[in-house]
Amino acid sequence: QVQLVESGGGLVQAGGSLRLSCAASGRTLTNYGMGWFRQAPGKEREFVAGMAWSGGRTSYADSVKGRFTISRDNAKNTVYLQMSSLKREDTAVYFCAGARYGSGSLRPTDYAYWGQGTQVTVSS
Repeated sequence: QVQLVESGGGLVQAGGSLRLSCAASGRTLTNYGMGWFRQAPGKEREFVAGMAWSGGRTSYADSVKGRFTISRDNAKNTVYLQMSSLKREDTAVYFCAGARYGSGSLRPTDYAYWGQGTQVTVSS
């Protein structure tokens, strides 16, 4: 079992930056593909960014490409989402997710492990 805990959310002005963290316990993340998803009120959960378990291949939703960066620190067993040039439409609850030997898929159903989410609110 892998337990994932997100942190780093908060209130930020449009144009600002935040870094979300996803700390894992129970298992090392070395063999896990990781993803970040978000869900705004009244909307479906959507893919934000993903990283494959091997080779570090990353993928991003078009809406965040060039503004967000996913990374991992295996020594700290933590995955990060650096968010810059934030927009109001980035406001959502952000979730990290893990899948053993995962590819960093954009499909939520490909992930077995989820954190509880952290709220990001971008004000104008």
